[in-house]
Amino acid sequence: MILVFGKTGQLARELAAYDNVTCLGRGEADLTDPAACAAAIKAHAPAAVINAAAYTAVDKAEEEEALATVINGESPGAMAEACAALGIPFVTVSTDYVFDGSGTTPWQAGDAVAPVNAYGRSKLAGEEATRAAGGTHAILRCSWVVSCHGGNFVKTMLRLGAEREALTIIADQIGAPTPARDLARACLEMAGQLQQDPGKSGTYHLQGRPEVSWAGFAREIFAQANVACTVTDIPTTDYPTPAARPLNSRLDCTALENVFGISQPDWRQGLSEILKDLGELT
Repeated sequence: MILVFGKTGQLARELAAYDNVTCLGRGEADLTDPAACAAAIKAHAPAAVINAAAYTAVDKAEEEEALATVINGESPGAMAEACAALGIPFVTVSTDYVFDGSGTTPWQAGDAVAPVNAYGRSKLAGEEATRAAGGTHAILRCSWVVSCHGGNFVKTMLRLGAEREALTIIADQIGAPTPARDLARACLEMAGQLQQDPGKSGTYHLQGRPEVSWAGFAREIFAQANVACTVTDIPTTDYPTPAARPLNSRLDCTALENVFGISQPDWRQGLSEILKDLGELT
């Protein structure tokens, strides 16, 4: 059995579809209580643990950095320590926001980190605590997670596209969507391989391909869903937010393929599956 922290989030909902997975919601494991997270792992005695839960309110984290750091930093660290003590793999999901977003080259796992917002700092704290635990682990950084569950860019665009004839969307932030379904498959595959080969422990990247801007992503959503809404490109400076966003969210995913045999998914195909799940396509 694989124990998953998270129950209602995009990744956790996809992981819950698998038979060998047990998901813990807030009632079973409160991520504001790191000790409770560690105790849950010891009580369930799983074969591996995947942390699919997180504080993800990027703008709100600017005002609640201490809380975000407990949830995204201290609790994953406690999970990693509990897994290390039991000798089982720990897979935790991180973010491209640990980088400063400079340049145009895809980020490699070993590149220098320099978060530009509180959310990124809180996720980096979780990475550092996971490594410090010294057990078998994988940190999987991803970007722009989307699915048919919860709130995300795809669902927001579908709602706004139905209400308006035209939208202005940021075009100078470049990255790629990561379908939660593909992210779930990757986490499970990594957990299984780490059981057999702890030497694969480390930090990896996963995002869809090809690279795209938010404006380009919106256009593809409208094209696939047959929504008549015009998209006009704008720079990030025209859409200020409490938390700064990185301009370069490109992730180099070659290490994940070389070590685990997991290739980048085509996010356009993932988008098609999401739209079918939402009833937008037949």
